[in-house]
Amino acid sequence: MIVVPAGVKVHLALGYTDMRKGLDGLATLIQEHLKKDPFSGHLFVFRGKKAQLVSLYVPLSDSW
Repeated sequence: MIVVPAGVKVHLALGYTDMRKGLDGLATLIQEHLKKDPFSGHLFVFRGKKAQLVSLYVPLSDSW
């Protein structure tokens, strides 16, 4: 179970995503196709072609 803090939006990408993309590739998809800021603190969910894989993009704070 994933607990999402209050105020965090969850964005579900429609269709399927090439799961070979790394974090940079997912960030590019968020910027270009979803027209969102990948570092906004929100959760982005992508699914694979067969719907057996799900990839979550969760930006961490840059304080580490």
